[in-house]
Amino acid sequence: MFLLIGIAAGALTGVPIGPANVAVIDAAYRYTLRRAIAVGLGSAVGDTIYAGAGILGVTPVVQTYPSVLTILYAVSGVVLLIYGFLTARSQPVQPALPHPDPGASAATIQRKEVWSGFTIGLALIMLNPAAIVTWVIIATSLPAHDGVLEGLACSLGVFAGSWGWFALVAYLTHKGKNVLGEKAQWIPRIIGMALMVYALYLLAKAVKIAIA
Repeated sequence: MFLLIGIAAGALTGVPIGPANVAVIDAAYRYTLRRAIAVGLGSAVGDTIYAGAGILGVTPVVQTYPSVLTILYAVSGVVLLIYGFLTARSQPVQPALPHPDPGASAATIQRKEVWSGFTIGLALIMLNPAAIVTWVIIATSLPAHDGVLEGLACSLGVFAGSWGWFALVAYLTHKGKNVLGEKAQWIPRIIGMALMVYALYLLAKAVKIAIA
């Protein structure tokens, strides 16, 4: 049961617009499907780490010290506001060259591409405090679990659900970029504006908790 709950939670938390979704879409449009899936893999690992922390131990700390939640909301709001602004103002992207380093072998290029995408996805989650806030909130609504194994099963499910969602986003973007053509340049602008709206929501939550 906890595995299935984790899969559902991992997929659903990926649906709202966030830096990880933006990075996956950008990688699928400008680079390759391989790189986009690697970004999604890194993001899924980050989600799993934060989910495990929320399920297995961080939640009681946040409940004991509500000011921690306020700080996390505020930092997340500022980070996403800046990221959204930069994304919205980004120049129209052009597809990257498939072989930027003619001297490197195809296998080397692919490894670098995958590793670069993975580290970007992981960093975007780990450096975004909104992720831990989300998983703390989810952890408080989960059914009570008796041991570590149930918590680990839920975290494993989060990984599967999260990576599944990001892989789907990567695939749809990769397939759709040829259909959209030049109109695809509006994708980062629209997502950037959505990120800024979400950032303002997080900042409002921080203020509300602070004055409560």
